[in-house]
Amino acid sequence: MRIGELAARAGTTTRTLRYYESRGLLPARRSGNGYRTYDESDLRLLRQIRTLQDFGFDLEETRPFVECLRAGHPEGDSCPASLAVYRRKLGELDALIVQLSTVRETVSRQLARAELAAEAEVPGGPEPACELGGNPW
Repeated sequence: MRIGELAARAGTTTRTLRYYESRGLLPARRSGNGYRTYDESDLRLLRQIRTLQDFGFDLEETRPFVECLRAGHPEGDSCPASLAVYRRKLGELDALIVQLSTVRETVSRQLARAELAAEAEVPGGPEPACELGGNPW
């Protein structure tokens, strides 16, 4: 199939396919007339790349999965290098979850403090101040 058909079937653009080709993720085969040609295995590679990117993997993180498929494995995540990327990504996600939980707890405490202050609002009392840091409002 030609590049336009592959792009349509993969739900992407020909520009994206050319970019993947330039990064070595998609093979660059040419027909006798110079057109790029692709087959079903290339569509599989693209689907693997797109799925991983939808999950937040950057393009370089998809490389081990693509290489695993190219090596003939039935799934792109059945190789040790792919499993290592999964483990690393889970570590990153766990760290982000901890960070977000900490921020959420801080915002929750601020909200509780602000609600108490609003209920006990006394005319002429001190101006409310944000305790989250940065410049006062």
